[in-house]
Amino acid sequence: MSTAIAAAPPPELESESRRLKAAAPEDVLRWTVASFAPDIGLSCSFGGPSGLVLVDMLARLGQLDRVEVYYIDTGLLFEATHRVRRAIERRYGITAVAYRPESSLDEQAVEHGAELWLRDPDRCCGLRKVGPNNAALRGKRAWIAGLRRDQAATRAATPSVQWSASRQLVKVSPLAAWTEGQVWDYVRRHEVPYNELHEQGYPSLGCTVCTTPVAAGEDARSGRWRGQDKIECGLH
Repeated sequence: MSTAIAAAPPPELESESRRLKAAAPEDVLRWTVASFAPDIGLSCSFGGPSGLVLVDMLARLGQLDRVEVYYIDTGLLFEATHRVRRAIERRYGITAVAYRPESSLDEQAVEHGAELWLRDPDRCCGLRKVGPNNAALRGKRAWIAGLRRDQAATRAATPSVQWSASRQLVKVSPLAAWTEGQVWDYVRRHEVPYNELHEQGYPSLGCTVCTTPVAAGEDARSGRWRGQDKIECGLH
């Protein structure tokens, strides 16, 4: 029986990570495309503004056609999320690639019981998000994500460039050092389409069944998995 050989980090990754630690997001994107295209996936949820900013930056750099922009269609996305996806596709002349769970919602209910997201949200996210994301990254050498250090305590140490041992690729977070204010300044300055639900009390969006509005003074991600001991979906 043959044994698969795990990929190793590129030998220059550590030094490049140090060099790019304080670099502008555009410089991080230039390096990523030059180093790994066309084997790059940009995960864009179309729920938050960070992924949309990255799409716009790549378009302005003339590199968007060298990256696969993809999203995870859990079957439970807000219709507003699909609307902004279509707006982005029209504006930038792209078709975002959809990755979907192996099971439909009905099939999941038969196998795991109804409303799995209420009883075992980690399992539900594993089936409907993590599994499809693993499929999206299969064969990729780099993964561009919209993670920022200010989004949550669990993301406070996010580097711009790192090796993901679990997925055997380079994970790139060009906006890691940006703040929410910087992201929205960019969106407004360049008139990037964004999800209308942000103006209706939803600063952070996921699936309809696990996302609620956030009241004034609450943490931006408090509307995700409200009432449950869960703060991340497991993608990162």
